[in-house]
Amino acid sequence: MNEDTIKLLRECNSGCKSATNSIEQVMPYTKDEGLIELLNKYNEKHIHVGDSCHNILNSAGEDEKDPPAFVQAMAQFGTEMKLMINDDTSKIAELMVDGCNMGIKSLSRYLHQYKAADSESIHLTEKLIKIEEDFMHELLAYL
Repeated sequence: MNEDTIKLLRECNSGCKSATNSIEQVMPYTKDEGLIELLNKYNEKHIHVGDSCHNILNSAGEDEKDPPAFVQAMAQFGTEMKLMINDDTSKIAELMVDGCNMGIKSLSRYLHQYKAADSESIHLTEKLIKIEEDFMHELLAYL
């Protein structure tokens, strides 16, 4: 496994962890049943891709990458502050759309940065980008 493949898989896995952390963070504030179903659906999709990345890295004897603890803590604090002020459905959807946009941008940058990555890691990253795009489009109905 070359270095670009390892780095791309680590970033993809880290992105999945960030997404699932964010989704799980907003769940207690979510009251709309349709949004709850949507969040659960996309949480599962992120977990599935993250598990695939994790398994490939582990089979190659490589460690995965966790999102930086400071960044996670600041994101969690910011989200909780925003939801304490306004926890309506549209605010939750807005936060998730913003997260999807960040994920799409980051993953697209990593695809271009790690050009020598193998086809499997590229495919997983492209799959995750598609998941983020689909999630964002479905969330727009809740804005």
